[in-house]
Amino acid sequence: MAGNSKRDIVTLESTAGTGYRYSVTKNKRLHPDKLEYKKYDPVIRKHVLFRETK
Repeated sequence: MAGNSKRDIVTLESTAGTGYRYSVTKNKRLHPDKLEYKKYDPVIRKHVLFRETK
């Protein structure tokens, strides 16, 4: 998906402890720190904080 581009595929994992994950891409040169998004977790049916994992 991110073949020869400057964007890398990263995984966002729910902080609610459900184990639900999203895959997104980010530009590591412009955003070297870890991503945090508030997204929907369908396991608990709420919006929670998702943090970047390895």
